[in-house]
Order: sequence, then C-alpha cells, then structure tokens
Amino acid sequence: MKKGFTLIELLVTITIIGVLAALITANLSDARSRARDTKIKQNLIQLKTALRLYYNDYQKYPAACASNIQGCGADGDECCPLDGCPEFAAGGDGCDTTYMNKLPDGLGGTVAYYNNSDDKYCLKTSLENPSDPDIAASWAACNSVCNPLIGGNLANLEYAVCAD
Repeated sequence: MKKGFTLIELLVTITIIGVLAALITANLSDARSRARDTKIKQNLIQLKTALRLYYNDYQKYPAACASNIQGCGADGDECCPLDGCPEFAAGGDGCDTTYMNKLPDGLGGTVAYYNNSDDKYCLKTSLENPSDPDIAASWAACNSVCNPLIGGNLANLEYAVCAD
C-alpha cells in the first residue's frame, strides 16, 4: 500500500487554506479601517478642545473660512493656517497662542467646519465603516446644531462634532 495524499485530499486542503486566508485578510482590512476611523474621531475631539480654548480667549468660536477655520492672526480673524505659524494659532503677532499645531485630516483629507453664529459650530467628516455606532450617536448629539449650519442633514457616513 502506498502512503501519500490523493489529488482530492490535496485540493480540499488547498481550498480550506484559501477560504481561511480570505477570511483573515477581510478581517484585517476591516480592523485597519476601524483604526483609521478611530484616529479621525480622536482628532475631531482634539479640535473640539482647541475650539473651546479659542472660545475661552475670544468669547466666540472662529468663523468659517471656506469650510475651514477663520481663527488665526493677531485678532483671531484670519483664515487658518497662517504662514509661519502653527495651523491654528492666534494672538499677539499672529501666533502667540497655539490652539493646534496641525489641523486634523478626515477621510480623504476632508474635515468641514461650519459656523454662522458666535456660539455654535459643526465639524463633520466621513468615516469608512458605515456600521460605526458613533455615527448615530454624533447625529443624535449634533443634528440640531449641524442641520441649520450646513443647510441640510448629515449624510450616511458622516461623523459630526459640535459645540456643547
């Protein structure tokens, strides 16, 4: 009697290994997208803190400047970033108080900032994971603030941060 594997046994083994490899690869890419989403959400929370510090200094949130922040310069009324300064800094010679060294990027590099009053703002960006529970939570917290500012509802994958 010969010892070894038959062709059918080899094919079944190769098929099982292929299915397992496909499942592992899909799970790894999902984990990467969730990690990128987590980083984006953390960056927006940091920007929210920076905006609050700005509010403490100027008693208003910065105006919007083409979906970016107009809170730089000596009086906090120039579009950010300002040449030669950190990306979100104001006061004195234009950059005495640094609120954030680098403004955060969202998915595709886009974080939109909206403000048309002194005490409300909305930050929004898209996330990769459509089933992220934080999207629904951000809608619940920010819809009443963001809808009037952006002129409509948040889209399906948009995560929002707003003034408390």
